[in-house]
Amino acid sequence: MEHVRFRNRTWEVAADLRLPENFDPSKKYPAIICAHPISSCKEQTAGSIYAERLTEQGYVTLAFDASYQGESGGEPKYLEDPPARVEDFRCAVDYLVTLDYVDEERIGVLGVCGGGGYAANATMTEHRIKAIVTVVGANYGRIMREGNLSANAALDTLEAIGKQRTAEARGADPAITTYIPDTQEQREQAGITDVDIVQAVDYYKTPRGQNPNSPNKLRFSGLAAAVGWDAFHLAEELLTQPLLVVVGDVPGSFGSYRDGFELFDRARSGKKEILVVKGASHYDLYDQPGPVGQAFEKITPFFEQNL
Repeated sequence: MEHVRFRNRTWEVAADLRLPENFDPSKKYPAIICAHPISSCKEQTAGSIYAERLTEQGYVTLAFDASYQGESGGEPKYLEDPPARVEDFRCAVDYLVTLDYVDEERIGVLGVCGGGGYAANATMTEHRIKAIVTVVGANYGRIMREGNLSANAALDTLEAIGKQRTAEARGADPAITTYIPDTQEQREQAGITDVDIVQAVDYYKTPRGQNPNSPNKLRFSGLAAAVGWDAFHLAEELLTQPLLVVVGDVPGSFGSYRDGFELFDRARSGKKEILVVKGASHYDLYDQPGPVGQAFEKITPFFEQNL
């Protein structure tokens, strides 16, 4: 594995480039871009699980930290910015096509959770990407709009963002919040019992998946763009590449089960499949051998046939 960087506008995006065993630089290889979940980083599920296994299967893989996050550049830090995250994919393709050993006609993408939503959105307008897999792909814009499921959740959020931006414009410190509770004790004190939140804390805040490049920090004043963004906008017109959607059938508050079916139904792709992994939750498909193994029973032949 090689640590590399590529440009997005005026900053650098940090990435891990993995090369297959017995790599021969004189040959041409298919390549797959692997995108991490919301709040995650390249060292977690997208890189250590999915990119690693795809590399073992003979692909060049590129797992990157989203702009403003992890080891990537961009200011201000801890920003969750959908347009920038979509542009990251285009810049990743730009980087891959400069590598003599990458076959530019065989570039695919795999995104996990929010990375799946971003991957779908990017693939609509980046047709150098020839095939896409989403694993528990989630539409971050929908999540932001629903909030606490109140009728005015999106409007209330926008009002709060506006007030915080005004405060910061007048000299207040930035509001840095968290994606999830920092401990199970905090979650219990808040009365949260949803399976996705319970397992998110277990994944991100324990040795199971914890990584310093995923610090659970989110810049609140920068969230307005996400509230007005839809990962699947124009999928019925522009998403034409082969598509594989992988979801678990244990639903949680992140909504990846229903988002997966929405993407599948809306995509214009002439060749598309959906896999429902029975008994699997959102986070089971991050790193648990059984569910991940079932996912690869579809992912492996899908990329073999379409890249």
